Amino acid sequence: MQLIATDSAREAVMALLFVGIDPETKDNHCPAAWVDTDMKPEPDVIFQGWLADEKTLAECLKSSPHPDTEAVIRMPYRMIAIIRKACDDAEQAAAGNL
Repeated sequence: MQLIATDSAREAVMALLFVGIDPETKDNHCPAAWVDTDMKPEPDVIFQGWLADEKTLAECLKSSPHPDTEAVIRMPYRMIAIIRKACDDAEQAAAGNL
């Protein structure tokens, strides 16, 4: 990650590779996926999705408790190809091919 100077502080600049957005998005409220190609030793996959409802969250917490820095999100079925591409792009970035 590269640091750049700003007027009041230093901020991180990330190399996010945009993979895709929900093809049925309306009004800019949509699931999306990126790959952080600057993460070392391997890239991270970043998802934007809908926050899970309380019933889903409660069920997820039974098998995987999480801290306040994490969230359970819901991605629609139509995002599968985009999620798959994000994973493939992350593998390519890890291999130095992106």
